[in-house]
Amino acid sequence: MRNVLLGVAAAMVLTSTAEAAEIRLMTGPQAGIWVPLGGQLKDIWEKSIPDLKVQATPGAGIANVRGIEEGKADVGFANTISTADAVAGTGEPPLDKKHSKVCNVATLYPQYFQMVANADSGVATLKDMKGKGFATQVKGNTGELISRHVLKVSGLTYNDVKASFTNSYTDSVEQMKDNRVHIFALGTAIPASSIMDLASARDIRLLDMAAIYEDMKKLNPAYKLVTVPQGTYPKQDKDVQVIGYYTHIIAACSLPEEMIYKMTAAFMPSKDAMAAVYKEIGQLTPQIMSQDIGVPFHAGAARWYKEQGISVN
Repeated sequence: MRNVLLGVAAAMVLTSTAEAAEIRLMTGPQAGIWVPLGGQLKDIWEKSIPDLKVQATPGAGIANVRGIEEGKADVGFANTISTADAVAGTGEPPLDKKHSKVCNVATLYPQYFQMVANADSGVATLKDMKGKGFATQVKGNTGELISRHVLKVSGLTYNDVKASFTNSYTDSVEQMKDNRVHIFALGTAIPASSIMDLASARDIRLLDMAAIYEDMKKLNPAYKLVTVPQGTYPKQDKDVQVIGYYTHIIAACSLPEEMIYKMTAAFMPSKDAMAAVYKEIGQLTPQIMSQDIGVPFHAGAARWYKEQGISVN
């Protein structure tokens, strides 16, 4: 009986250890850059931390913050603008209540909110969107929130456009190809694979947002104005300015310090592998990773930054 009890106890310990070494990583919508980057991080972290298993699942910027706050995820990609709102409790519902269980780990690269129109749609400026088919993401995605902000400062709402909401960039592109919608909005890296796919089938126009930047900052001071360089997309013959923000990695504050320390330490040795998915990550430095975005750092991440001579909150 004693041996049986010892065996049961050992099995319980092993099960507990296995569970402790499994984390849920929320990535992004289908055809977005977070999905392949999530695959890279899963591989990097599992190789860097013995016995760690990472389960990667689709997600979205706001949904990932909510997932960690509600205990449905452990780690995730997020956008600085929405995470800062959530932690402060100053965002739009559901980010109007303080999210106290979400910690910052590392800022990775700038994101570009892009609005592309079919060239033959008659849409040359944001004001031309009225009455046109408009594809964006479902609520819970940062891109949908920014879409609402862009419409608002342009004097429009979803009632003024023929809105289409989907979790898949691929679906939106198919609607654009078929001319069921005329404008496609998304927040992601450049060049966006979904826009490149669209440009292979139709002539497109990237809409400039410089004129609305000051009004966008009034809605969220974390918005930036960033440039999509000439030639990023086929037949793009000039630089186009769009609304920008940053992608970062968030984690449940309750995760073990040692685990997050090792996960943070794994970024720099692996940046070339991640840059194979998105070139801009090749410029990653500890200084970029440790940017203050108004979200408290996990103790494990703070420990690694301290070793690099950087003090964070």
